Amino acid sequence: MPAAQPIRTKPPALRLGDTVGIVAPASNIQRDLLLAGGDSLRRLGYQPVYLESIFDQDLYFAGTLERRIRELEEMFVRDDVRAILCARGGYGANYLLTRLDPAKIATHPKIFMGYSDVTALLTCFCDSARFVTFHGPMVTKDFAHENGVDLASWQAAVSGASNYELTTNGDTGVRPLTEGSAEGTLYGGCLSILVASLGTLHEIRTDDTILFLEDVNAKPYQIDRMLVQLREAWKLAGVKGIVFGEMLACVQGPNQDYTLEEVVLRVIGDLGIPIAWGLRSGHVTRGNVTLPLGVRAALNVTRSEVSLRVLEAASCPR
Repeated sequence: MPAAQPIRTKPPALRLGDTVGIVAPASNIQRDLLLAGGDSLRRLGYQPVYLESIFDQDLYFAGTLERRIRELEEMFVRDDVRAILCARGGYGANYLLTRLDPAKIATHPKIFMGYSDVTALLTCFCDSARFVTFHGPMVTKDFAHENGVDLASWQAAVSGASNYELTTNGDTGVRPLTEGSAEGTLYGGCLSILVASLGTLHEIRTDDTILFLEDVNAKPYQIDRMLVQLREAWKLAGVKGIVFGEMLACVQGPNQDYTLEEVVLRVIGDLGIPIAWGLRSGHVTRGNVTLPLGVRAALNVTRSEVSLRVLEAASCPR
Protein backbone atom coordinates (compact mmCIF):
# COMPACT_ATOMS: atom_id res chain seq x y z
CA MET A 1 0.00 0.00 0.00
CA PRO A 2 1.30 3.48 -0.82
CA ALA A 3 2.29 5.59 2.16
CA ALA A 4 -0.24 8.14 3.38
CA GLN A 5 0.42 11.54 1.86
CA PRO A 6 1.46 14.38 4.17
CA ILE A 7 -1.11 17.10 4.74
CA ARG A 8 0.14 20.58 3.95
CA THR A 9 -1.45 23.81 5.07
CA LYS A 10 -2.88 25.93 2.28
CA PRO A 11 -2.24 29.66 2.68
CA PRO A 12 -5.16 32.11 2.50
CA ALA A 13 -6.09 33.18 -1.02
CA LEU A 14 -5.05 36.55 -2.40
CA ARG A 15 -7.67 39.19 -3.18
CA LEU A 16 -7.60 42.37 -5.21
CA GLY A 17 -6.49 45.23 -3.02
CA ASP A 18 -4.34 43.00 -0.80
CA THR A 19 -0.86 43.98 0.31
CA VAL A 20 1.96 41.94 -1.23
CA GLY A 21 5.35 41.92 0.48
CA ILE A 22 8.48 41.88 -1.68
CA VAL A 23 11.66 40.27 -0.34
CA ALA A 24 15.20 39.71 -1.63
CA PRO A 25 16.55 36.59 0.11
CA ALA A 26 19.39 35.98 -2.34
CA SER A 27 21.23 38.27 -4.79
CA ASN A 28 21.19 42.06 -4.81
CA ILE A 29 18.63 43.82 -6.97
CA GLN A 30 18.23 46.83 -9.26
CA ARG A 31 16.00 49.63 -8.04
CA ASP A 32 14.51 50.44 -11.47
CA LEU A 33 13.42 46.84 -12.03
CA LEU A 34 11.85 46.60 -8.58
CA LEU A 35 9.91 49.80 -9.20
CA ALA A 36 8.75 48.52 -12.60
CA GLY A 37 7.60 45.25 -11.09
CA GLY A 38 5.80 47.11 -8.31
CA ASP A 39 3.97 49.22 -10.88
CA SER A 40 2.84 46.04 -12.64
CA LEU A 41 1.47 44.62 -9.38
CA ARG A 42 -0.45 47.86 -8.76
CA ARG A 43 -1.99 47.68 -12.22
CA LEU A 44 -3.15 44.16 -11.36
CA GLY A 45 -4.88 45.55 -8.26
CA TYR A 46 -2.41 44.74 -5.46
CA GLN A 47 -0.46 46.95 -3.05
CA PRO A 48 3.27 46.08 -3.05
CA VAL A 49 5.39 46.90 0.01
CA TYR A 50 9.07 46.39 0.77
CA LEU A 51 11.70 47.49 3.24
CA GLU A 52 14.11 50.18 2.04
CA SER A 53 16.93 47.86 3.11
CA ILE A 54 16.01 45.59 0.20
CA PHE A 55 18.45 47.64 -1.89
CA ASP A 56 21.40 46.85 0.40
CA GLN A 57 24.38 45.03 -1.10
CA ASP A 58 26.93 42.76 0.57
CA LEU A 59 29.23 41.26 -2.05
CA TYR A 60 26.70 39.67 -4.47
CA PHE A 61 23.96 39.34 -1.83
CA ALA A 62 20.98 41.60 -1.12
CA GLY A 63 22.55 42.77 2.10
CA THR A 64 23.79 40.76 5.04
CA LEU A 65 22.39 37.40 6.04
CA GLU A 66 20.89 39.01 9.14
CA ARG A 67 19.07 41.59 7.01
CA ARG A 68 17.67 38.98 4.66
CA ILE A 69 16.46 36.77 7.53
CA ARG A 70 14.88 39.73 9.34
CA GLU A 71 13.13 40.88 6.16
CA LEU A 72 11.65 37.47 5.37
CA GLU A 73 10.48 36.78 8.93
CA GLU A 74 8.93 40.26 9.20
CA MET A 75 6.90 39.75 6.02
CA PHE A 76 5.60 36.43 7.32
CA VAL A 77 4.46 37.82 10.68
CA ARG A 78 3.01 41.13 9.44
CA ASP A 79 -0.79 40.97 9.56
CA ASP A 80 -1.21 43.39 6.66
CA VAL A 81 0.91 41.33 4.24
CA ARG A 82 -1.16 38.66 2.48
CA ALA A 83 1.45 37.21 0.09
CA ILE A 84 5.23 37.31 -0.29
CA LEU A 85 6.94 37.57 -3.67
CA CYS A 86 10.67 37.30 -4.17
CA ALA A 87 12.33 40.10 -6.09
CA ARG A 88 14.82 37.76 -7.77
CA GLY A 89 16.92 34.67 -7.24
CA GLY A 90 20.62 34.60 -8.06
CA TYR A 91 22.46 33.07 -5.12
CA GLY A 92 22.22 33.14 -1.35
CA ALA A 93 18.89 31.67 -0.25
CA ASN A 94 20.69 28.56 0.99
CA TYR A 95 22.30 30.61 3.75
CA LEU A 96 18.86 31.21 5.28
CA LEU A 97 17.92 27.55 5.64
CA THR A 98 19.76 26.83 8.88
CA ARG A 99 18.89 30.19 10.42
CA LEU A 100 15.14 30.38 9.79
CA ASP A 101 12.72 28.64 12.12
CA PRO A 102 10.27 26.71 9.89
CA ALA A 103 7.92 26.18 12.85
CA LYS A 104 7.72 29.93 13.43
CA ILE A 105 7.02 30.58 9.76
CA ALA A 106 4.46 27.76 9.68
CA THR A 107 2.30 29.63 12.18
CA HIS A 108 1.88 32.39 9.58
CA PRO A 109 1.36 30.49 6.29
CA LYS A 110 1.21 32.83 3.31
CA ILE A 111 1.54 32.61 -0.43
CA PHE A 112 5.31 32.53 -0.96
CA MET A 113 6.51 32.67 -4.56
CA GLY A 114 9.75 32.58 -6.51
CA TYR A 115 12.04 30.31 -8.51
CA SER A 116 15.70 29.72 -9.39
CA ASP A 117 17.79 29.99 -6.19
CA VAL A 118 14.56 30.50 -4.22
CA THR A 119 13.84 26.80 -4.90
CA ALA A 120 15.77 26.10 -1.68
CA LEU A 121 13.17 28.02 0.33
CA LEU A 122 10.20 26.70 -1.64
CA THR A 123 11.08 23.06 -0.95
CA CYS A 124 12.14 23.74 2.65
CA PHE A 125 8.86 25.44 3.51
CA CYS A 126 6.91 22.76 1.64
CA ASP A 127 8.70 19.93 3.47
CA SER A 128 9.61 21.33 6.90
CA ALA A 129 7.06 24.10 7.49
CA ARG A 130 4.49 21.92 5.71
CA PHE A 131 2.63 24.52 3.69
CA VAL A 132 1.99 24.88 -0.04
CA THR A 133 4.49 27.11 -1.86
CA PHE A 134 4.48 28.57 -5.35
CA HIS A 135 7.06 28.21 -8.13
CA GLY A 136 6.31 31.26 -10.22
CA PRO A 137 7.05 34.81 -11.34
CA MET A 138 9.32 37.20 -9.45
CA VAL A 139 9.12 40.96 -9.24
CA THR A 140 12.29 42.16 -11.02
CA LYS A 141 12.46 39.23 -13.43
CA ASP A 142 8.87 38.78 -14.65
CA PHE A 143 6.47 41.39 -13.30
CA ALA A 144 8.94 44.07 -14.43
CA HIS A 145 8.61 43.05 -18.09
CA GLU A 146 5.74 43.02 -20.56
CA ASN A 147 4.22 39.55 -21.01
CA GLY A 148 6.47 38.24 -18.25
CA VAL A 149 3.67 36.58 -16.27
CA ASP A 150 1.13 33.94 -17.26
CA LEU A 151 -1.85 35.60 -15.60
CA ALA A 152 -4.26 32.66 -15.93
CA SER A 153 -2.10 30.27 -13.89
CA TRP A 154 -1.20 33.04 -11.44
CA GLN A 155 -4.84 33.81 -10.79
CA ALA A 156 -5.86 30.17 -10.50
CA ALA A 157 -3.10 29.44 -7.98
CA VAL A 158 -3.46 32.47 -5.72
CA SER A 159 -7.26 32.68 -5.78
CA GLY A 160 -8.00 29.10 -4.69
CA ALA A 161 -9.14 27.57 -7.98
CA SER A 162 -9.14 23.77 -8.18
CA ASN A 163 -9.12 21.13 -10.89
CA TYR A 164 -7.65 23.37 -13.57
CA GLU A 165 -5.46 22.64 -16.56
CA LEU A 166 -1.96 24.09 -16.89
CA THR A 167 -1.02 22.84 -20.34
CA THR A 168 -3.98 23.92 -22.45
CA ASN A 169 -3.91 27.58 -21.47
CA GLY A 170 -2.66 29.05 -24.74
CA ASP A 171 0.75 28.17 -26.16
CA THR A 172 2.59 26.71 -23.16
CA GLY A 173 5.08 24.88 -25.38
CA VAL A 174 4.68 21.56 -23.56
CA ARG A 175 5.35 18.43 -25.60
CA PRO A 176 5.66 14.69 -24.89
CA LEU A 177 8.83 12.72 -24.30
CA THR A 178 7.59 9.40 -22.89
CA GLU A 179 3.97 8.29 -22.69
CA GLY A 180 1.96 7.43 -19.62
CA SER A 181 -0.42 8.66 -16.95
CA ALA A 182 0.27 9.42 -13.31
CA GLU A 183 -1.00 11.26 -10.26
CA GLY A 184 1.18 12.70 -7.52
CA THR A 185 2.12 15.76 -5.53
CA LEU A 186 3.49 18.59 -7.66
CA TYR A 187 7.00 19.37 -6.45
CA GLY A 188 10.39 20.56 -7.65
CA GLY A 189 12.07 23.64 -9.08
CA CYS A 190 15.54 24.53 -10.32
CA LEU A 191 17.48 21.32 -10.96
CA SER A 192 20.82 22.73 -9.76
CA ILE A 193 19.34 23.78 -6.43
CA LEU A 194 17.47 20.51 -5.94
CA VAL A 195 20.67 18.53 -6.47
CA ALA A 196 22.57 20.84 -4.11
CA SER A 197 20.20 19.80 -1.31
CA LEU A 198 21.36 16.18 -1.38
CA GLY A 199 23.18 15.13 1.76
CA THR A 200 21.98 18.16 3.73
CA LEU A 201 19.35 18.59 6.45
CA HIS A 202 17.06 20.01 3.76
CA GLU A 203 17.35 17.18 1.25
CA ILE A 204 14.43 17.11 -1.15
CA ARG A 205 11.59 14.61 -0.66
CA THR A 206 10.47 13.29 -4.02
CA ASP A 207 8.43 10.17 -3.26
CA ASP A 208 5.00 10.10 -4.94
CA THR A 209 5.57 13.34 -6.83
CA ILE A 210 5.01 14.81 -10.23
CA LEU A 211 8.51 16.26 -10.31
CA PHE A 212 9.09 19.57 -12.07
CA LEU A 213 12.69 20.22 -13.19
CA GLU A 214 14.05 23.32 -14.88
CA ASP A 215 17.33 25.20 -15.20
CA VAL A 216 19.16 27.87 -17.20
CA ASN A 217 22.57 28.15 -18.87
CA ALA A 218 23.56 24.60 -17.92
CA LYS A 219 25.44 22.53 -20.50
CA PRO A 220 23.81 19.26 -21.58
CA TYR A 221 26.54 17.20 -19.89
CA GLN A 222 25.83 19.10 -16.66
CA ILE A 223 22.13 18.29 -16.93
CA ASP A 224 23.15 14.67 -17.57
CA ARG A 225 25.37 14.66 -14.47
CA MET A 226 22.68 16.15 -12.22
CA LEU A 227 20.03 13.69 -13.41
CA VAL A 228 22.44 10.80 -12.81
CA GLN A 229 23.07 12.11 -9.31
CA LEU A 230 19.34 12.26 -8.57
CA ARG A 231 18.95 8.74 -9.87
CA GLU A 232 21.93 7.35 -7.96
CA ALA A 233 20.63 9.05 -4.80
CA TRP A 234 17.32 7.20 -5.25
CA LYS A 235 15.46 10.48 -5.66
CA LEU A 236 13.74 9.30 -8.84
CA ALA A 237 12.70 5.86 -7.58
CA GLY A 238 9.39 7.07 -6.12
CA VAL A 239 8.63 9.74 -8.70
CA LYS A 240 5.37 9.20 -10.63
CA GLY A 241 6.02 11.56 -13.52
CA ILE A 242 8.43 14.30 -14.62
CA VAL A 243 7.80 17.63 -16.32
CA PHE A 244 10.76 19.64 -17.55
CA GLY A 245 10.78 23.39 -17.95
CA GLU A 246 11.86 25.39 -20.96
CA MET A 247 15.53 24.66 -20.11
CA LEU A 248 16.56 28.06 -21.39
CA ALA A 249 20.02 28.30 -23.01
CA CYS A 250 20.94 24.77 -21.92
CA VAL A 251 23.11 24.06 -24.95
CA GLN A 252 26.76 23.14 -25.51
CA GLY A 253 27.24 25.50 -28.42
CA PRO A 254 25.90 26.61 -31.82
CA ASN A 255 27.15 23.46 -33.58
CA GLN A 256 25.66 20.97 -31.12
CA ASP A 257 24.53 17.97 -33.18
CA TYR A 258 22.23 16.44 -30.56
CA THR A 259 19.29 17.68 -28.52
CA LEU A 260 18.98 18.06 -24.78
CA GLU A 261 15.90 15.87 -24.98
CA GLU A 262 18.08 13.04 -26.36
CA VAL A 263 20.47 13.49 -23.45
CA VAL A 264 17.64 13.37 -20.92
CA LEU A 265 16.05 10.29 -22.46
CA ARG A 266 19.39 8.47 -22.35
CA VAL A 267 19.56 9.02 -18.58
CA ILE A 268 15.93 8.62 -17.45
CA GLY A 269 13.97 7.39 -20.46
CA ASP A 270 13.74 3.89 -18.97
CA LEU A 271 12.05 4.91 -15.71
CA GLY A 272 8.68 3.77 -17.04
CA ILE A 273 6.91 7.02 -16.10
CA PRO A 274 5.40 9.82 -18.18
CA ILE A 275 7.85 12.60 -19.05
CA ALA A 276 6.93 15.93 -20.63
CA TRP A 277 9.07 18.80 -21.86
CA GLY A 278 8.89 22.57 -22.12
CA LEU A 279 6.51 23.91 -19.45
CA ARG A 280 7.36 27.60 -19.10
CA SER A 281 7.84 28.07 -15.36
CA GLY A 282 10.96 29.53 -13.79
CA HIS A 283 13.65 30.63 -16.25
CA VAL A 284 11.54 31.33 -19.32
CA THR A 285 11.35 33.46 -22.44
CA ARG A 286 7.88 34.78 -21.61
CA GLY A 287 4.66 34.10 -19.70
CA ASN A 288 6.01 32.57 -16.47
CA VAL A 289 3.57 29.89 -15.31
CA THR A 290 2.73 29.60 -11.59
CA LEU A 291 3.04 26.05 -10.23
CA PRO A 292 1.71 25.32 -6.72
CA LEU A 293 4.06 22.93 -4.93
CA GLY A 294 2.57 20.49 -2.45
CA VAL A 295 -0.82 19.87 -4.09
CA ARG A 296 -2.04 16.86 -6.07
CA ALA A 297 -1.71 16.93 -9.83
CA ALA A 298 -2.37 14.56 -12.72
CA LEU A 299 -0.04 14.15 -15.69
CA ASN A 300 -1.12 12.47 -18.91
CA VAL A 301 1.34 12.17 -21.79
CA THR A 302 0.34 10.68 -25.12
CA ARG A 303 2.23 10.50 -28.39
CA SER A 304 0.73 13.81 -29.50
CA GLU A 305 -0.18 15.83 -26.41
CA VAL A 306 0.41 16.55 -22.74
CA SER A 307 -2.09 17.29 -20.00
CA LEU A 308 -1.02 18.56 -16.57
CA ARG A 309 -3.97 19.24 -14.28
CA VAL A 310 -3.88 20.70 -10.77
CA LEU A 311 -6.44 18.62 -8.89
CA GLU A 312 -6.90 20.66 -5.71
CA ALA A 313 -6.84 24.27 -4.62
CA ALA A 314 -3.44 25.65 -3.59
CA SER A 315 -4.89 28.42 -1.43
CA CYS A 316 -7.93 28.48 0.83
CA PRO A 317 -10.81 30.96 1.23
CA ARG A 318 -10.42 33.79 3.73
